[in-house]
Amino acid sequence: MDDMTKEALEVKKTPDKTDSFIAKNQKFIIRCANQTLGRFITISDDEFSIALIAFSEALDSFDEYKGSFPGFASMVIRRRLTDHLRSEYRHSREISVEPYSMDGNIEDDEDADALQMEIRDKTARMSENEVSDKSSVTDEIEALGSLLGRYGFGFFDLTDSSPSSSKTKRECAKAVKTILNDEVLLDTMRKKRTLPIKELALKSGVKVKLLERHRKYIIAATEILNGEYPLLAEYMSYIKKDMET
Repeated sequence: MDDMTKEALEVKKTPDKTDSFIAKNQKFIIRCANQTLGRFITISDDEFSIALIAFSEALDSFDEYKGSFPGFASMVIRRRLTDHLRSEYRHSREISVEPYSMDGNIEDDEDADALQMEIRDKTARMSENEVSDKSSVTDEIEALGSLLGRYGFGFFDLTDSSPSSSKTKRECAKAVKTILNDEVLLDTMRKKRTLPIKELALKSGVKVKLLERHRKYIIAATEILNGEYPLLAEYMSYIKKDMET
């Protein structure tokens, strides 16, 4: 566990240390904002305020089961700034834009209008929704990958353990549903950082061999549906439907 994660968990136990923790990590917050926006910001910029609030929000909702705090906080900051960019983009489409901002001659220096440059560059490559969705999915994959690392595998290791047939998908869905509805099983999985196969087989009725074969997938699906991964959760829609029945 990295130092920032340890400190974040301690701060949650002693709320009076929150302000000092946020102040201490100001450079981290600015760095995350810079990476998301593709330009440098200062503490006087609106984007810094948005990133600061996002960092505080991440701290409030963080727990030891969400992987590393830096990865989780980075995801929340990027998500909030992406929403901000999308809002600015939409607003810019509704107002008239001065001719010089569209003639391709904007100077890329500190005096240039940053928002106009962002709009020009981003719209040249992709649409508003594509910008937002691509950034958000990437953020979720990075955060989930950090969390799965605690189980000894990564996001892209799921390819080999993902179910293909409808029957196998239903069995995996049954296993995930069982874990999510059983606090003891979920807690055991997270504390031991592995799938409690024997206990899960008994409670779900799913065969041990299938659980062993799709162990990584079941763990990942459980964390996705139990965490803050709305876009990745869409790929697990068949499990959510099964849980609702």
